[in-house]
Amino acid sequence: MKFIRNTFDKYKPLFDKGGKYEKMAPAFNAFDTLMFVPNHTTKQGAHIRDGVDLKRVMITVILALVPALIFGMWNVGYQHFSQLGEAGTFIDYLIYGSVKFIPMVVVSYGVGLGIEFAFGVFRGHDINEGYLVSGMLIPLIMPIDLPLWMLGISVAFAVLIGKEAFGGTGMNILNPALVARAFAFFSYAPSMSGDKVWVSDAATVDAISGETILGSLAQNKEAGYSVLDMFMGYIPGSVGETSVLMILIGAAFLLFTGIASWRIMAGSVIGGALMGLIFNALGLNALMNFPWWQHLLVGGFAFGVVFMATDPVSAAQTDKGKWIYGFFIGLLAIMIRVFNGAYPEGMMMAILLMNVFAPTIDHYVIQGNIKRRKKRQKTNLETA
Repeated sequence: MKFIRNTFDKYKPLFDKGGKYEKMAPAFNAFDTLMFVPNHTTKQGAHIRDGVDLKRVMITVILALVPALIFGMWNVGYQHFSQLGEAGTFIDYLIYGSVKFIPMVVVSYGVGLGIEFAFGVFRGHDINEGYLVSGMLIPLIMPIDLPLWMLGISVAFAVLIGKEAFGGTGMNILNPALVARAFAFFSYAPSMSGDKVWVSDAATVDAISGETILGSLAQNKEAGYSVLDMFMGYIPGSVGETSVLMILIGAAFLLFTGIASWRIMAGSVIGGALMGLIFNALGLNALMNFPWWQHLLVGGFAFGVVFMATDPVSAAQTDKGKWIYGFFIGLLAIMIRVFNGAYPEGMMMAILLMNVFAPTIDHYVIQGNIKRRKKRQKTNLETA
C-alpha cells in the first residue's frame, strides 16, 4: 500500500492547480480517495474524525450485496441447466452465471462511471461516489439476458435524468437503480417481462419456461415451488432478488454497521403483511389466496426492502417518517402486485412512488413536532 500511496503522491502535482492535467483532477482525486482515506481535515470548529466517508459507506453496501450476488450467479446457471434437464456441478453453475452476469456489471459501471467522470471533469468538481452502489444494483435487478445495449441506455438515463439533472449524488429524489429499471421496463417491455426473460436462454430454447411464482399466480396457477425453494432462492428471477436468506445476511450486515434504517425495513414488512392479510381475507384469485407471509418471500420484495427502500438519499429522513414511508412501500407493493395482473410485481413502483412522497412525509412530521412543542410551551406558560 505504501508503494501505491507514493505513486499517487508522485503524480499528484500534475493534477493540482496549474499542473499539466489540472482539468483531470476530479478523476485523479476519485481514484485517490477510493484507495485511501482523504488526508485533509476540517479547518475550524470542533469535529470528531474517523476513517468513514461516503466511499466507505458505499463499499460497505456493496459488501452486503456480495452474498446475494454470488448466489444469484450460481442460480442463473442452476436454473438454466436444471430446466434443460442437464446435471452440473456447483462450479459449472457459477461459471455459467458469471459469464452471463459479469458483462452486465462491466457495462453498468463503464457507462455509469463514464458519465459521472465526464460530469466531474466538465463541472470541475469531485466525482460523486453514489454510483458505486447503483452500478451494482442495476444489473442485480435486471433480467439476465437483457441485451447489453439496452442496459447501457437504461444506465445512461438513470445517471443523466435520475441523478445529474437534480445535481448529482445527494440531490436525487428517486432511487437511480429503480429509475434504470423503470426506463427499461417501459421502453423495452418484451425484454423485461413475461415467462421467457428470467431464465438464461429461455427465449431461444423451447425446453425452458422460466415462469416465476408471481407469473404463475397471476394466471391463477399454482406457485410450483416449495417454501424452502422460495426462501433459499432456487427459483427463476432477477440475479439478486431470489434468495431471501442471502438478502437477510446482507440486511444483518447493513444493520450491524448502522448503514441502513431498521425502521424502514420493519415498516415495509408490516405494511406488506397487513396488505397480504387483507387480500387473504378476500381470497378472490390465486394471488389473493397466496399466504401473506409467502408474499414477503417472492419477487423483489425482500431485496427492495433491504437495498432499495433504505437508500438514505431518496428515503424519508425523520424517525417517524421512516416508519410511515416503509409501511406504505410494503402496502403498495403487495397491492400493485395483486391488482395489476399484467405486471405481477409492485416493489419498483411502490418505492419510486414513495420516493416522491418522502419529502412531504418528513415535512408533516416536522410540522407536527413544531405544533406539539408550541402547544406544550403554551401550556407551561399558562400553568406557570
